[in-house]
Amino acid sequence: MTLSLNIGNLFNDSSSHALVDELRERTSEEEILEFEEKFNSKNEKNLHIYICRFLKNRSISRGLASKWLVTIIKNKESKINALQKLNN
Repeated sequence: MTLSLNIGNLFNDSSSHALVDELRERTSEEEILEFEEKFNSKNEKNLHIYICRFLKNRSISRGLASKWLVTIIKNKESKINALQKLNN
């Protein structure tokens, strides 16, 4: 399945379902981070915003949402720590 990554302001049912399918397909941290980077580069809102909306609307499981959010947050923290070490 090909997902049009340019969801923009439209958050209709078909694009929501397609995005949830994409989230379910990726299981490794590398796949998750690669998809997040691609998604964020082509959309107005970052992927974590959509994941939180899905979680709020109960469109995805807590387990799937937590896996993605923890992976994204750990990656961001790792980048921040690396930059802080360079500046010290």
